[in-house]
Amino acid sequence: MTGGRLYAHSLERIIPGFAEEAPVERCVVHEKISFMNEGSCTTMDHTNVASEDPAERSYTVLRSKFDPWLAEKAEDEGANYIPGIRVDDLIMRDGKVCGVVAGEDELEADVVVLADGVNSLLGQKAGLVNKLSPHHCAVGVKEIIKLSRQQINDRFGCTDKEGAAWLLAGSPSDNQMGGGFLYTNEESISLGLVFGLHNISSVTKSIPQMLEDFKHHPMIAPLIEGGELLEYSAHVVPEGGRAMVPKMVADGVLIAGDAAGLCLNVGYTVRGMDLAIASGEAAAQAVIKAKEAGNFNSDSLSAYTKLLQDSFVMKDLDLYSNTPEFLDNSRMYNEYPDMVNSMMHDLFTVKGQSTPVRKSFLGHLRKAGIMNLLKDGWKGVRAI
Repeated sequence: MTGGRLYAHSLERIIPGFAEEAPVERCVVHEKISFMNEGSCTTMDHTNVASEDPAERSYTVLRSKFDPWLAEKAEDEGANYIPGIRVDDLIMRDGKVCGVVAGEDELEADVVVLADGVNSLLGQKAGLVNKLSPHHCAVGVKEIIKLSRQQINDRFGCTDKEGAAWLLAGSPSDNQMGGGFLYTNEESISLGLVFGLHNISSVTKSIPQMLEDFKHHPMIAPLIEGGELLEYSAHVVPEGGRAMVPKMVADGVLIAGDAAGLCLNVGYTVRGMDLAIASGEAAAQAVIKAKEAGNFNSDSLSAYTKLLQDSFVMKDLDLYSNTPEFLDNSRMYNEYPDMVNSMMHDLFTVKGQSTPVRKSFLGHLRKAGIMNLLKDGWKGVRAI
């Protein structure tokens, strides 16, 4: 499961022009960010034509269509893809990982690349990651809702191959850390929310109920009216940023993707797949070097860590290392959505009273706390 957006640059490096043949849905040209409360929504809306550089584009994707295409490309290059098998354990000898155990089968290998998701039990067994902290993860829930191509074009201002990405803070996650998202596919939309698990004791709603309320919000409901639910899914999402990146190698083993905490939520974008693809590429390069040297111990495999440090993966995680702390601020999901929507309501409401706009705005700013705004604004600037 994924939210539904792929930033193309990392896969473009490996398969140039991949989007011309891959089952991508739409190229994202509309970007929306909203503050939402129970009855209002204020949105920043940006539109740009698709970049001429394919590496600068991003696409909405459906993993059920995209992954088989990507697996076939790997098999064309000699990979052996075995779906539907749960790996239960690692084969360990003298502290070195020598393969995996899947049911009654044992598969020996010179090196194992762990990509078993954010709650990497195999990573714990290999001594690479610690037990998952609720402060470092969120749960994401998503529905795929079928609409016709024309309905999507009409409701989101799109053309057939162009789409929208939309992030919403405030009421979708019951005014706690997290938020809603919406991506337009060819003939469906991906609609869901993420919720920071460390706040689960602060809410009375279940997460499925949050999603239902989000769907019935007066701004969202008309957009999905008449749609048919095709798919429902949920997944734990790494949200700790740089602070949750583990030890990346040990004797005979590497860790990549979500299992290594390689995800970036900076508020206005959420990225995971481009980091996962780049870590997979770096892992492959490190394993090739190790094979050439005939040595798969941690010193030899440490080339993987160096490749990641030299790439955008660790550079971006370092750059946004303060962002998780900045986003873990209840005012971002309570006071500020209310403040912004109240200000916009006053701005566009005419009721026969001559009240200066500045006086109205100042009241809302004071209610949210001017010092809080200054402090959080400074933190926000430093975080990005």
